[in-house]
Amino acid sequence: MERIFNLNGLLAFVTVARVGSVSRAAEVLNLTQPAISHQIRRLGEETGVTYFKRAPHGLDLTPDGKALLPKAEAVLNAMADFRQHAIGRVGQVSGALRIGTIVDPEFIRLGRLLSQLGAAHPGITTELVHGISGEILEKLHRRQIDAGFYLTDPGAVDALASQDAMHVKQLATFTYRIIAPVGWDSRVATADWSDLAKLPWIGTTAASVHNRLLGRIFADHGCTQNVVALVDHEASMLEMVRAGVGLCLCRETIALDQQHSFGLSLCETQSVPACLVMLSLKSREATPVVAALFSQLAIIWG
Repeated sequence: MERIFNLNGLLAFVTVARVGSVSRAAEVLNLTQPAISHQIRRLGEETGVTYFKRAPHGLDLTPDGKALLPKAEAVLNAMADFRQHAIGRVGQVSGALRIGTIVDPEFIRLGRLLSQLGAAHPGITTELVHGISGEILEKLHRRQIDAGFYLTDPGAVDALASQDAMHVKQLATFTYRIIAPVGWDSRVATADWSDLAKLPWIGTTAASVHNRLLGRIFADHGCTQNVVALVDHEASMLEMVRAGVGLCLCRETIALDQQHSFGLSLCETQSVPACLVMLSLKSREATPVVAALFSQLAIIWG
């Protein structure tokens, strides 16, 4: 194995070459002149090279010294660069982060989140796991994901934190509207929940927020929802409404756009409040990658 020589010798060599004398180099490095001379002598012994020759004004570089000076400077610069990057790595968050996603990426500001997270913590690699809202909760409990978006009743947020041992960050509240096929205005515009329950509905699976919200509302009103079709994708629900199959819940912004673009009918008397949150297990909230995620969410959503 080759012998690794002391970098202090290189530093002494480069400094003397720059300032022209051992005495001035000692002042620059805050060392004694004998210490500088010792380092240069030791470097010469380790490499078999004579670096300086005496001159009337001090020390001059030998031809070998002139040839090796750029190499020595490059080594010292590389060491300084290494040190700077090493210091920068201290405290830097790195690791894999699995995020459960729902609905459309624009609504949950997914692109902005991933962009800012990557810029702030380049050492974090993300894996996206798409699913229905209720599936995200199940995946969290099974530790298949580290954090996930979730839709719920605004009044159920506190229960999530206490009953499901979740760390909850509330991101936004919004409203669901009831959208129906073209020409159904007279049937839905001023309907109450009992009237709406009797109409044909495009239903969703038990894991869907639609199912959870409507199930509670219809139970509170003592009626049963007339489900004629079951889907688990918002785009499919809208297509079936446009085809005249039945009615469904839809985020208000989309519902108004569908009414304007396709002439679909809206219930004007009933709406359903909802809430978008980010969840993680309380036992995982302090891990660096999860804490970094919630830190970026605070910036994006406030």
